[in-house]
Amino acid sequence: MISSDLRRTRRTAQEIGGLLGVEAALDPRLREKSYGEAEGRPQEWLDKRFVPPPATGDRMGHDEGIEGAETRAEFAGRIYEAMDGILRRPYEHQAIVTHGFALTFVVAAWIGMPIDSLGHVNFRVASGSITHLREDDFFHNRQLVRLGDTRHLEG
Repeated sequence: MISSDLRRTRRTAQEIGGLLGVEAALDPRLREKSYGEAEGRPQEWLDKRFVPPPATGDRMGHDEGIEGAETRAEFAGRIYEAMDGILRRPYEHQAIVTHGFALTFVVAAWIGMPIDSLGHVNFRVASGSITHLREDDFFHNRQLVRLGDTRHLEG
């Protein structure tokens, strides 16, 4: 199991690890997008300064008007780098614990989408959901089996 090193994902990874009898390896590259100087500030502060990406043009290089914020390209590159390492690990099954927007790039890296095609991509999922990715043993095709499954949260 590999997890973002931020508190909320570490807690989730500890719960899952307890059930599976494993301990998570922490990887800061799986963190959510960094908003630079907005980190630790109220959402209202960010909302007043946030500049949405343009409908067309350079969406990957857009910094959203926040000093020190990661661009979408930087964020995707960081997640792709983490996924490259994860995919080289010699395990039959792996669990990745990450954040909502970061999941978009985990899935995109899994299916081999080129980074420059990610300008409009967002796989939106609920907090606490499970996304199941699978590679078949014969063709070695990668599949998105389930996206954002919340059935385990019911009842």
